Amino acid sequence: EIPMFRHQPRGWKSFLPTAALLSKRSTSSAANSRLKLANKVAVVTGSTNGIGFTIARRLAQDGAHVVISSRKQQNVDQAVNTLQGEGLSVTGTMCHVGKAEDRERLVSTALEHCGGVDFLVCTAGVNPFVGSTLGSSEQVWDKILSVNVKAPALLLSQLLPHMENRGQGSVVLVSSAAAYVPYARLGAYNVSKTALLGLTKTLAVELAPKNIRVNCLVPGFIKTDFSQLTEDPDLEEYLKKLFGIQRVGKPEDCAGLVSFLCSPDASYITGENIVVAGCSPHL
Repeated sequence: EIPMFRHQPRGWKSFLPTAALLSKRSTSSAANSRLKLANKVAVVTGSTNGIGFTIARRLAQDGAHVVISSRKQQNVDQAVNTLQGEGLSVTGTMCHVGKAEDRERLVSTALEHCGGVDFLVCTAGVNPFVGSTLGSSEQVWDKILSVNVKAPALLLSQLLPHMENRGQGSVVLVSSAAAYVPYARLGAYNVSKTALLGLTKTLAVELAPKNIRVNCLVPGFIKTDFSQLTEDPDLEEYLKKLFGIQRVGKPEDCAGLVSFLCSPDASYITGENIVVAGCSPHL
């Protein structure tokens, strides 16, 4: 038994496709058939704002049905309403990826509405502590590693049989340039993002025989609410001096790459950690 209905958050029925939405999808099927992700289903975690929301929008614009999720129901409601208002095919559910019952609900929602899953994009992440690595408590370590590293692997393990049924699939994990150039005040977070580089390589080897590709988006400083490390007004100008491209990144700079990695154009690309940072973080 899949414990879907025991755990549904308030208002979950509002995400069932309405007759009008289904009609709109039907009448636009000819146009959608020309889109590179037409008839595909994507699950995107942490997708109600920032990079995750922009990725969800782009995947939907390129023809996929997208299942949106985040920890707060009101944020899911707002994101779904916004994208449906743009004529995009999306549903959503509340999901704290660190909780097993929430991951089960996310999988159940995708299967209930869509019948299968083609893509998984894991953007959900946390950083509850700003400070040194050795100054991080065991509780901080457990939370960061559970949400940032363990949860993507466990969620993928639950979705894997359904992706195998499709005959192919694409997974995109989201790390950070801090994996290559650690920021001194983000000790344990840096480590978790470095771990995702290894997780990408390992999963790519394991899943390649199943025709499921695993790649990793490695953003540099992208201007979102999550990335505000300081209120210093000179921070942005300082960061620009570090970049080859003289501007701070935007979430849209990441979305196109993820759509490409999910598309047939990337069918021979797997195990790659791809930096989107305006410069090489190795320099």
